Amino acid sequence: MSELRTAALRAIAIAEPEARCRAVESLAAVSEVDVERALRAEGPVPGRPPRPRLVAADRVPSRDARSAEGRAALLHSIAHIEFNAIGLALDAIWRFPGMPPEYYFDWCRVAQEEAHHYALLAAHLGTLGHRYGDFDAHDGLWEVAARTEGDVLERMSLVPRTLEARGLDASPRLRAKLAAAGDHAAAAILDVILRDEIGHVAIGNRWFRWLCARRGLDPMATYADIAALRRAPRLRGPFNLDARRAAGFTAAELEALQHLIPDSREMTRD
Repeated sequence: MSELRTAALRAIAIAEPEARCRAVESLAAVSEVDVERALRAEGPVPGRPPRPRLVAADRVPSRDARSAEGRAALLHSIAHIEFNAIGLALDAIWRFPGMPPEYYFDWCRVAQEEAHHYALLAAHLGTLGHRYGDFDAHDGLWEVAARTEGDVLERMSLVPRTLEARGLDASPRLRAKLAAAGDHAAAAILDVILRDEIGHVAIGNRWFRWLCARRGLDPMATYADIAALRRAPRLRGPFNLDARRAAGFTAAELEALQHLIPDSREMTRD
């Protein structure tokens, strides 16, 4: 039977999205994990499908959900995030040795849920006459991953606690746009994604705090230092404070977040 971190490295190298999803599903049968061995990728990581074309973030066209084409482009952008999130979870498994076994199985669950999200979105895109790859996309998620590949603490800081937490903030607005356009099936998919992403951010918070405690670091000061050092994406309100609370952000962290941007206001999941 395969070993989990080795299997994760094989899966992330797969370029074709559906094949990668199948490889991630097979990880559920893996029960052995070698926590100590340093692994080395033999080829490009992550594997890249030939489409979508990757462009600068400011060259990705705007996505107006009121038109069918704009709604497809919006859902494509979310599918792109979810496909890349599969890779980010797999990368967290294979790249960083020396963590407790529970860490690797936590991120295995995340990879499986991200694959499910991608599959839901890809199927819905098909009902709109499109498929993943039809629209341009950008590579912002992997730019952040590359900046944090040397330290698991930095990775926990900037991926689940920053990028995925920003997704919690954006989800209610995106859901409202899709529902207003009459695409209730897409809105229901976003409900599934938000539910699961709260758990993903909670996993990031858990291991970030575990690492801080192990290294004798103050979590709030450490996060601020890493965000500055690794050029974390800027946080923008309004913030989904209900979701962030459910994901394990502390009252002090949420208070600091609200003071970060003067006009930020609380969002709820309703």
